[in-house]
Amino acid sequence: MKIKYLGHACFKITTNKGIRIMTDPFDETVGYEVPRDEVDIVTTSHTHFDHNYIEGPTGDFEVVNKVGNFYVKDIPITGIATYHDTQQGSKRGSNVVYIFTIGDLRVCHLGDLGHIPDSKQIEAIGEIDVLMIPVGGVYTIDAKEAKEVVDLINPKIIIPMHYKTDDLKFELGSIDDFTKYFDNVEKINSQEIEINKDTILGAGKKVIVLNYK
Repeated sequence: MKIKYLGHACFKITTNKGIRIMTDPFDETVGYEVPRDEVDIVTTSHTHFDHNYIEGPTGDFEVVNKVGNFYVKDIPITGIATYHDTQQGSKRGSNVVYIFTIGDLRVCHLGDLGHIPDSKQIEAIGEIDVLMIPVGGVYTIDAKEAKEVVDLINPKIIIPMHYKTDDLKFELGSIDDFTKYFDNVEKINSQEIEINKDTILGAGKKVIVLNYK
């Protein structure tokens, strides 16, 4: 499969069979170029403007925006209930974590996770090959908390998201605040990476930082 980073918490995942999934599309106020890619599935972790702009992507896509087990265009998707804050949603509301089963790989997108998941949530997430995790703090878990979440989930590949860049129009923590906790870090001067079972096998908890343009 291919994973393309579009900025903030938005990715385009393309399966080997050509099914295209977009996560958490954002509007023009965020600062990045609004994703207009043609896709088949759009997931939104919550209803805030920077994660729920379904007017951006194009094509005849189906929207997944809730907790549950779904089978959409041959892709098994699980939505797990979490919160956008440390106060059980009373400050910023709920957040849905999504698990995509793509061939023999399991991909997890944490959305705007705002707390350390409890043991039941970690169990529900299960074994993960690729983890997309917010690291910038302020509105989500920060870099140190993200490291703790990585240790709990124990994925093979970690792709950080939701951090400060030159184009982002509001303040978040930097990517370096997160990567300093890891020895195996690769910064790629590209938006897109191809991942398969062979790359996963040799990864061993590897952080991959993608460009967003």
